[in-house]
Amino acid sequence: MANQLHSIENEFWQVGILPQTGASIAFARARRGSGWVDILRPTPEEDYGKSSRCSSFIMLPWCNRIKDALLRFGGETYPLRPSPDDGTARHGDVRDRAWRVEVLGGDRIHLSLNSLDYPDMNFPFRFSARVVYWLERRDLVFWLTLKNEDQRPMPGGFGHHPYFVRPSGQDTPLVQIPCNRQFNLTNFLATGAPSPVQPDLDFRLPRPLDERELNDLLTACPDGEPVKITYPEWNIQVTMYSDPIFQHVLLYTPHGKPYFAVEPMSNASDGFNLYADGISGSGVFVLLPGEEKTGTVRLRLRIPE
Repeated sequence: MANQLHSIENEFWQVGILPQTGASIAFARARRGSGWVDILRPTPEEDYGKSSRCSSFIMLPWCNRIKDALLRFGGETYPLRPSPDDGTARHGDVRDRAWRVEVLGGDRIHLSLNSLDYPDMNFPFRFSARVVYWLERRDLVFWLTLKNEDQRPMPGGFGHHPYFVRPSGQDTPLVQIPCNRQFNLTNFLATGAPSPVQPDLDFRLPRPLDERELNDLLTACPDGEPVKITYPEWNIQVTMYSDPIFQHVLLYTPHGKPYFAVEPMSNASDGFNLYADGISGSGVFVLLPGEEKTGTVRLRLRIPE
């Protein structure tokens, strides 16, 4: 059934998943008292078929953008279908595909996708992917894997694109991102290796989001140090723990919108071209035939008892 919603729930979380829309998240709510409060931007029901309107979507087999929609790897150049607005290839090609539900329980859902099922897949290598969303008391867990189903080595990357709610005025959230380096971006594309983080993008100590519109890429977070998002009005903190494969964190704060994004990504923006040019920090991994990479992200709640 098109746009069918599957929900998982426990005493702390209520989460909706849309298998037909890239296994995207439709909502993620935290229990507060006798009710629920949206932590991720809720998706209007009429937009359940649009991944870009969802609470979070999966980026795979690459994150963010590839300049001019040209994938360079192994001495070859592969043209990809470009996004109409800027001519890049953006956010991979699984977020608007239908995923197969493999397991569905009260507190978990397992989904899978195989590129062979889609002859128009916007990637020149065969791959498969799996995602598991599950609830572990106060943790909402995203488990993601990418496997090379081709007969040749394949470059890859993956990530998540969660939009967090952003109350206005004095209730704006405090954000802490422990990364100590940043990429210099031109038209949202990394142009070289990362450099020390500058004061205007230094979120190593908690700070409120201001009115600036940010679309910036941070990196070099010490292993084990999480991102923290604190909502003073609700006395709720969301701590994001990401596996080391998610080397990069993109912070997107659109001006005047009631949401912002904190995106754990394995590869940098235009990381595939950084990799092709031998520039460090790309985050691109190469999978041999039959090899796979896996990464886990946890959103952990701290709420008043």
